[in-house]
Amino acid sequence: MDSEQHQRYQTSMVSTYYPETSFLDSVVMPNGTEQSQGSDILTRLHSGEVFIVNSRRQNGLILFKRYHAEFAGPGAAVGGDYDCDCQRALPIGNFSLLTPESNEERQNAYKIRRQWIRLIKQITENPVPGQRVQKILDQFEQYFPPEIVDLLPDVAFALLVGVLPQTVGIVRRLGSEMDSRFNY
Repeated sequence: MDSEQHQRYQTSMVSTYYPETSFLDSVVMPNGTEQSQGSDILTRLHSGEVFIVNSRRQNGLILFKRYHAEFAGPGAAVGGDYDCDCQRALPIGNFSLLTPESNEERQNAYKIRRQWIRLIKQITENPVPGQRVQKILDQFEQYFPPEIVDLLPDVAFALLVGVLPQTVGIVRRLGSEMDSRFNY
């Protein structure tokens, strides 16, 4: 009997915690146009070439790996061996990829990618999940208009900072009220 109950519990845990990523097939942007990502950008990322997220535009790319997501902002390198394990990609803003023209430009882009990774790492070092979510939302709202940030799915932020998508949903609904309501 105990093993039967234990088996039910395990099945429940899998269905509750498995991240739903089917949202990545298309995203409706604020102007009403549907942006299809996935195949086109992913094909370029898997080509083995290195690209740079255009630093002259307000754009970025969320790269979905197997168990987490990474953000590559303006000026960051993407593709090559670094992103061969990328399963999906979500472009943000006025997205554009450039090809580096020199080794120096490529090295600089890798340095910028590391800076974006360090920024997310600093956020994830906070032990309080709600605070991690609030911080990543604040960071994205500094770079992108709120209407674009509002369109990004909860699971994208959850995979960036290591929380459940439900936690992102709660923080988005409650905002700064969350700290006063919940004492961690």
